[in-house]
Amino acid sequence: MQKCFAAGVSMTALRAAVPLLMFMWAGCGETYRPVATPIAPNPPNPNFSHVALVLTGNGSSHPGASTTIDVSGDTAVSRSTVGLLPVHAALVQNGSRVYVADSGDDTLAEFSPTSAAPVTTITLPAGSTPSFVATAESATVYVANTGNNTVSAVSIVSNVVEPPLSGIPVGVHPVSLAETPNQQTLYSANQGSGGTGGSVTSINAVDRSINPPIANATWISPVSVAARSDSNRVYVLDQGTGMVSAINAFTDTVVANASVGVGANFMFYDTTRNRLYVANPANNTVTYLDASSDALSAVVIHVANPIAVASLPDGSRAYVSTAAVNRGNVTSGVTVINATDGSIRSTIPITTVAKVCASNPFELAIAAAADSSRVYVGNCDAGNVAIIQTLNDTLLLQMPAPLSASFSTTGNPLPQNPVFVVAGP
Repeated sequence: MQKCFAAGVSMTALRAAVPLLMFMWAGCGETYRPVATPIAPNPPNPNFSHVALVLTGNGSSHPGASTTIDVSGDTAVSRSTVGLLPVHAALVQNGSRVYVADSGDDTLAEFSPTSAAPVTTITLPAGSTPSFVATAESATVYVANTGNNTVSAVSIVSNVVEPPLSGIPVGVHPVSLAETPNQQTLYSANQGSGGTGGSVTSINAVDRSINPPIANATWISPVSVAARSDSNRVYVLDQGTGMVSAINAFTDTVVANASVGVGANFMFYDTTRNRLYVANPANNTVTYLDASSDALSAVVIHVANPIAVASLPDGSRAYVSTAAVNRGNVTSGVTVINATDGSIRSTIPITTVAKVCASNPFELAIAAAADSSRVYVGNCDAGNVAIIQTLNDTLLLQMPAPLSASFSTTGNPLPQNPVFVVAGP
């Protein structure tokens, strides 16, 4: 045991040291308690809930893939094998599950987008050729089947096709679906064949019966449909007439039309600003329509070779993927639009490569991350995904797609072709 003072000390020195000795005595016999400084582990990424999903095709004989990108980390965090020729996907149940339309083998692939969990394959009727997936529900997802002119309802709970098992009959060549947020009505845009014979089908989402034909409607080749966030209006883009039509969702009557030019083939609904963006590569324009009233007032922006549009959830900007073809090569890029006034903010070059994805309807699919920090462009021809940082609108990186079953002339495996991009909530 430690001594608090030693013997043989003079009285004078002792008296002088009394205050110090009393202080030391107070500490005699105390137990030493070591102080530990905790080392905090690396915290989990707080933004990992924000993801982007990229579908890639691997030819007509090999399964495609779905790659999930962590928005904050700019890394691929999981990859799932899907069916043949995947073309479209929808995230459901607040982004916790994804359904992929595999047009090459008449199936849907269902899985978690954030883990390498097993993929559930849902078989659709033979000849369905599914092309589009959509829902506003948590219990049912709907699939447009271009091959047999039907819409299938699939239970999210059991992953089985619900009655009618043969599908809900719609018009010729359904290519786009939209369900009103109140889950009352599902609309199918049916493109028709050969640039004519198109239609729009209104379906009662409660019992899946077909509603009476939409009044005051003249369709040639509808290619896109979108529901307004208040469920009062549904909008249809008709490529053949060059019109966007507003449908009263309670009466199924066309109540307004706005011209966006013949050949317009892409429409995106911006929920933040309550507007519709329409891309028209035939006349090199992007038009946005004010959807807050049936006046559908328009702002026309001249953009060369627009393909698709995405807007940031913060409402500040819209991004337009573009593609110019010259002698078999496609030069892709992104045009950035100020959402406040429609002015062009900047252009972002991506790449120039040989064109290989002429038949892909989503050749340069584009999506904005939920936190508005990134924009993703699926560059089908280049075999990669361009990631744009919105802080300074620069190309951050080009993420290669998974390797395919095809090989180059030098014997190296080629990348798969990105065919669709969707961002999670």
